Amino acid sequence: MAAQKRKRVKPKTKPVPVIEEPQEDPRITNMREMTQQIVIIDSIVTDKEQFLASIRLSSESGKLMPTGTFFNNQQQGCLYINEMGNKVYFSQPVDTLQQLFTSDKLGNEWSRAQRLTGISEGISEASYPFMLADGVTFYFAGKGEESIGGYDIFVTRYDSRSGSFLKPENIGMPFNSEANDYMYAIDETNRIGYFASDRRQPEGKVCIYIFVPSETRKTYDGTVYSEEQIRHLADITSIADTWGDGAERQAALERIKQKYAAGTSVEKTNNKGKATVNFQSKEAKSLYPELVEQQSKLDTANARLAQLRQQYHTANTNGRKVLKNEILKLEAEVVELNANVKQLDKAIRNAEIKSKIK
Repeated sequence: MAAQKRKRVKPKTKPVPVIEEPQEDPRITNMREMTQQIVIIDSIVTDKEQFLASIRLSSESGKLMPTGTFFNNQQQGCLYINEMGNKVYFSQPVDTLQQLFTSDKLGNEWSRAQRLTGISEGISEASYPFMLADGVTFYFAGKGEESIGGYDIFVTRYDSRSGSFLKPENIGMPFNSEANDYMYAIDETNRIGYFASDRRQPEGKVCIYIFVPSETRKTYDGTVYSEEQIRHLADITSIADTWGDGAERQAALERIKQKYAAGTSVEKTNNKGKATVNFQSKEAKSLYPELVEQQSKLDTANARLAQLRQQYHTANTNGRKVLKNEILKLEAEVVELNANVKQLDKAIRNAEIKSKIK
């Protein structure tokens, strides 16, 4: 009999390892889809230790400086002081992590620093504060569960009734990225915005983006822009991609150059010692006295508010109850006056611009 043939056994093949593509954080994907459409005028790369000096705000928008410079000490952090010079927001370390505080000027002294409340949910470290002229809208940079990189920029609003801030919201892309993004500031007088980022920057350097702030949020239309285009716009691959026809950027560059709207002269002193302003527009000229009146009322209200806050710190329980109601009422008045001043100022500048175009 023929020798029985052995069955050939096929060698076992090793399973091919499946390489899983790393999944992107869904928050980043969603944030990219909602990228805000803005015009980035220009960018400046500078040393991180001195980048605040490159953010040039008008006097009406307050000032930015290192915390240690203001308090004349070695404290690390960033500080914002309002236009009136009577309120500061600043960061300083608490157990090595930066946290936000505020202080009011009471007479010739500053009140004891109070830590900001209401902003800590999902945020473990906070710095780089900036408050809009309305005294309500507050921007800062925070790290923690709510950030997608290191520092992200957040916005919140101050609730005068509770004396606390509302839960902060991440302002999204292109302002935020997986790198550190911080120090969002708006020069409302000249309608120019700034924010800083260390994306694509070497160690010790930071890029300051100068942009045109929008009154309403507008995102890129997915039916007009491809997914790749939106990705580049979200990452700020090229600031030129945001310019459109260039008209808005050119107008912003002109505002930066002149600092004030064309046609409005800087205040001069007449022979009677009174300040005068020359206008080309009749509309602007007619609105200016009202602006002066509203600004005067605002200055008076802010001064009175500072006095009441000073009294509040030294008052007894019953006295604080009375003062609290008056302070809340006055704070609401200040918010309204701020809005009036801002609206009148904008109307005057727009009237001057139209007058020059004609």
